[in-house]
Amino acid sequence: MDRDTYASREITQLKKGWLSYKQKKRITPWLFVAPCILIILLVTIFPTIYSFGLSLTKWEISLPDRPFIGLGNYTALIRDARFRNSILITAVLVVVGVGVEMLLGFGLGQILSVKMKGKRIIVAALLLPVMVMPIVVGYTWRLLWDAMYGPINQIIGWIIGRPFQIAWLAKTPTAIFAILVTEIWQWTPFMFLVFLSGIVSLDTEIFEAADIDGASSWEKLRFMTIPLLRPIIIVALLIRGLDALKFFDVIFALTGGAPGNSTETISFYIYKTGYQFFRLGYGAAASFILLIALIIIITYLLKIFKTVTE
Repeated sequence: MDRDTYASREITQLKKGWLSYKQKKRITPWLFVAPCILIILLVTIFPTIYSFGLSLTKWEISLPDRPFIGLGNYTALIRDARFRNSILITAVLVVVGVGVEMLLGFGLGQILSVKMKGKRIIVAALLLPVMVMPIVVGYTWRLLWDAMYGPINQIIGWIIGRPFQIAWLAKTPTAIFAILVTEIWQWTPFMFLVFLSGIVSLDTEIFEAADIDGASSWEKLRFMTIPLLRPIIIVALLIRGLDALKFFDVIFALTGGAPGNSTETISFYIYKTGYQFFRLGYGAAASFILLIALIIIITYLLKIFKTVTE
């Protein structure tokens, strides 16, 4: 290659720039998403790594330093009866609460999927609870469950025809029941909206064909509606289940974890451990266990969703 040819190729490369067209095409999208990735690193990944490092120390406000104890916090949590109870309470609220919400939401969606007078007003009224802040819901229902002046006791007494008084929030079984009712009241509208949207989007022609073939309402529900709604069911379960796992606001306002610590969820346990007792390393370990549980549940549900949609 002579000197003039080499020089001309260098000049051409300089005019084009240091990168080829293919390289620019490959790099350009990353330049657009780089700010978002940087923000995620700053507000999510870095705090997560820092929290994990914190969970390996015995850092308490009363201690001048942070002695490294390895997995000591995690082994202590396994032996902690209060932590195990918070897992049980969380599981009950998620399984029972979300399960009932799904059943009620599906039933309401099925009923209101047909044309009827005043449907828009009914749907708007049903969606009101989910628009209220959870902390407001908690304090409102605390007044409703009040043993002395709460309207719930008064209504029950009016129905049975004699004075009725029970301290709903003073005993563990009734307190859990009160939390479940409050949770179901607020979040059933979310499930209702999801299922209603799914049901009205189904192709009506297949149901008309089933009517011609003489299929009953139960057969259409079992063999057509539910199978067609499986992807929507999984998505609703994923969104609501993950939200229920961090259940905090209503319990904070309704019971404060009482009586004793018997109605604490994992999120509430982490809050009290880290921000009331200032056992920051111990609370970080508990939060990391919750994170691992969330990752496992999300992975499992996404696997089911992929299987259903294929």
